[in-house]
Amino acid sequence: MDKNVQEEPFTGVIKFTPPLYKQRYQFIKNLVGKYKPKKEFTVPCTVSGLPRHSHRYSHVADLGCADCTLLWMLKFCSCIEVLAGLDICENIMKEKMHRLSPLPGDYLQPAERSLTVTLYHGSVADKDPCMLGFDLITCIELIEHLEESELEKFPEVVFGFMAPTMIVISTPNSEFNPLLPGVTFFRHPDHKFEWNRAEFQSWALSIARCYNYSVEFTGVGSPPAGMEDVGFCTQIGVFIRKYSQTSETADFEKPTKATYKTVFKAVYPSLKDEKYLQNAVVNEVVFTAQVIQRSLLDHLKSEHEEYNDGPVEIKSKFQHSRSCVSEDLEKLAVEKSMEPFVNGNVVYIPLAKIFSFPKVNQLCGTFEKLCKLITGKVTLSSDGSAVIVNIEHENEEEN
Repeated sequence: MDKNVQEEPFTGVIKFTPPLYKQRYQFIKNLVGKYKPKKEFTVPCTVSGLPRHSHRYSHVADLGCADCTLLWMLKFCSCIEVLAGLDICENIMKEKMHRLSPLPGDYLQPAERSLTVTLYHGSVADKDPCMLGFDLITCIELIEHLEESELEKFPEVVFGFMAPTMIVISTPNSEFNPLLPGVTFFRHPDHKFEWNRAEFQSWALSIARCYNYSVEFTGVGSPPAGMEDVGFCTQIGVFIRKYSQTSETADFEKPTKATYKTVFKAVYPSLKDEKYLQNAVVNEVVFTAQVIQRSLLDHLKSEHEEYNDGPVEIKSKFQHSRSCVSEDLEKLAVEKSMEPFVNGNVVYIPLAKIFSFPKVNQLCGTFEKLCKLITGKVTLSSDGSAVIVNIEHENEEEN
């Protein structure tokens, strides 16, 4: 990000690499990745790194989410369990909201964490209980679009009512505008204002004092060499709440009436859901059993081939090795050994052997959980201690 302007003599044309909007979103994603939400961690009093206090922000909301690009980027952060977007323009959200839906791969390989993504249609000047309990709230290029009356209500709604642990607000830096070709007044026709650094910092510091937040200023979009005095193209304020809310302040003026309209909701498959966990375990057990079975049969076959036996002799000796364990000894053999064995047309693979594989162990946690999840879903021996794989069709192929 330090080299986001191409290093060429300044010719009056600014070209950001990567594009400025991507830098803004990457700033948020880096912030999330740096502080590892879902775990207790130490927040620095400055973005540069001095320790301060512990918090977590596994619930993230983007106010003014527009085409949902930031939400789409954040859905890949495994530390986030709840994502929400709010925008005053319902049509813009609906055009791109399909990107937030689970993909087939999410069902084939569910994530360990749960993830719920919800989009709301509404104004940041209104309070709605659905926005309570968030740990990080982002307002990327939002405040400059607000009418004066909305901007007046914004601090009480976001800092007073929503009151997350961390708030990130970005807005254009008007001091950079003379360097942007074609910008004579505001950068966008819908902007109601564009502040210089002093104006933004004065507004932000006043809000921080009022609602007990600290704030640090930074930005993205570096100016050309020799013009550093204009500051970043996009200025950013990172607000951190100074202390946890008490029950008294947390209950202050919390409305129960919903004012936002839900336009989209997606609940991703997760291994925390017993149904998806069972499917994942069964699939992994079947796959592991097939790997073990193939390895065993290949080993037995290679042993016979060492003696240069013909196909008929191989078949005879192979069948003999399969019947070396009688039915009376099956249970004893499975109980006493971790090793698979062949009896007739059936391969017995002890569950203890399967459970020793890291992926199966990680999914189940305990041997008892493994047994519970695969019962009725996988063919087991009479005592339930081994997976049974019938290899009769392989014998026919060998013939």
